[in-house]
Amino acid sequence: MRTINLLQRMNIYQEVFLSILYRVLPIQKYLEPVYFYIYTLFGLQAIYVTALYITSWLLSGTWLSGLLAAFWYVTNRIDTTRVEFTIPLRENWALPFFAIQIAAITYFLRPNLQPFSERLTLLAIFISTFLFSLTWQFNQFMMLMQALVLFTLDSLDMLPAVKATWLYGIQMTGLLLVCILQFFNSMILGSLLISFNLSVLIARKLQKNLKTGSFFNRLGKLLVHLFAVLCLTLFLNNIIKKLLNLKSDEHIFKFLKAKFGFGATRDFDANLYLCEEAFGLLPFNTFGRLSDTLLFYAYIFVLSITVMAALAVAFHNLSDSTRQQSTGQMGKCTIILKPETAYNLIHTILFGFLALSTMRMKYLWTSHMCVFASFGLCSPEIWELLLKSIHLYNPKRICIMRYSVPILILLYLCYKFWPGMMDELSELREFYDPDTVELMNWINSHTPRKAVFAGSMQLLAGVKLCTGRTLTNHPHYEDNSLRERTKAVYQIYAKRSPEDVHALLRSFGADYVILEDSICYERRHQRGCRLRDLLDVANGHMMDGPGENDPDLKLAGHPRFCEEIKRNLPPYTAYFTRVFQNKTFHVYKLSRNK
Repeated sequence: MRTINLLQRMNIYQEVFLSILYRVLPIQKYLEPVYFYIYTLFGLQAIYVTALYITSWLLSGTWLSGLLAAFWYVTNRIDTTRVEFTIPLRENWALPFFAIQIAAITYFLRPNLQPFSERLTLLAIFISTFLFSLTWQFNQFMMLMQALVLFTLDSLDMLPAVKATWLYGIQMTGLLLVCILQFFNSMILGSLLISFNLSVLIARKLQKNLKTGSFFNRLGKLLVHLFAVLCLTLFLNNIIKKLLNLKSDEHIFKFLKAKFGFGATRDFDANLYLCEEAFGLLPFNTFGRLSDTLLFYAYIFVLSITVMAALAVAFHNLSDSTRQQSTGQMGKCTIILKPETAYNLIHTILFGFLALSTMRMKYLWTSHMCVFASFGLCSPEIWELLLKSIHLYNPKRICIMRYSVPILILLYLCYKFWPGMMDELSELREFYDPDTVELMNWINSHTPRKAVFAGSMQLLAGVKLCTGRTLTNHPHYEDNSLRERTKAVYQIYAKRSPEDVHALLRSFGADYVILEDSICYERRHQRGCRLRDLLDVANGHMMDGPGENDPDLKLAGHPRFCEEIKRNLPPYTAYFTRVFQNKTFHVYKLSRNK
């Protein structure tokens, strides 16, 4: 009963482009579409690793660093990528472009670039930013973190303000261009990134003397500047959302509020995220796996030294009472911590906090961890700082350390992990899910082409793909009306009367409803996080099973629909007729006359 503009609602421009490319190229006789798709994504992963290689090389000045970063990425692939077991994820399209952008920014922040090189680099940054934004719906949150990195470095005078301004502008331009291509997607216009970047530029104009004065004077100005940017960001964001009547991302803020302990919530959408392992804290065993390859130890070693250097540079910059530092002073600071190194340092710290708080985002951190650790082990500046601190400084020792340590680690990685990787490459695996296959075949052969199906988001995605039938809801959650519709359809797993469920499903035009035993009798989550528990709490009903309930929750007036309908009692058979079942699925046809 509703048509959705997929180009507006979903980030699928990459698939549209790929389908055109497949039809244009003379490869249809030799390569099936699914393999063309898979090979393209694996090819993008090769570009991803190449971008990590280049970033590490740019930071350290030696190709050996890039080689070590690539080796670490591959040996830690369980924690650095999900492409080998979940190929079509949006992040598998987006992260290669994000890595290219970071490499380009790393080069752009180098001092004394030639004008032509600078313009070319800015073009590379813009294109990679645009493609990253176009291919992933979470782009605005990742780039907000990046904007915070730039804001921190600009405030502490660790990079030229004009370069930070260019990068703020590129972020906003790329995002607005995506907004146009997605038919003015309101969620992009109401993003915190656009409000934050505008606020930074406005606050900087209002506080022109931000970087003058004594240490305490500058520190006070910095705190006022931070407060002004924060208030202006919230003000602009609220104004934009009210003007656009935007509610698409409100579930994310409810989720964040509950996640970080600012009050419990009974909101169904927020709890759906809170109960998913991917949105929980980073598991502790991740560090054990990263330590097995020596990556985590090397990362902590490099991070400790660069953080101390960054604090020294920040204190030096804030203590400088003149508006412009002399060339000699700037040169000294650049030797201690180059702008591109400072950028990658703050980047890895902020994305590290993001990964620790939300496991799904660890892939942004772990891949950059490979770059940062390998750069530090091959960097003459890092070894110089370390050897000077322990009074063993010698140019020859620096040369020995920056080459011997990475080579020894590479030899260790080859010896320990190469045989296992070769064994994995020789494995052949096969998809096996006969119950789902049986269901899809039945739908294709026993239901009209225009039949409308209701069910869980994940299953209906498969129904659409395999049968082409019309759906009542689907797995895109960044839309308020779709979230409300999904919650209404999911009442099939709540304690509701057959009349209520029938009326809800018919209001969306459903002809058939698919019930899944794996959801109705869920054991994957603990009590309180099962889908039926989330629905009960949202409906004000007490949860099933032993355990506590909030005192204001009440006993439901009806049994659980997905359980009771299987008893074929008259109140249910009057509205629903079972037309298919196997060990996993039960399909019911809705009556039209009730």
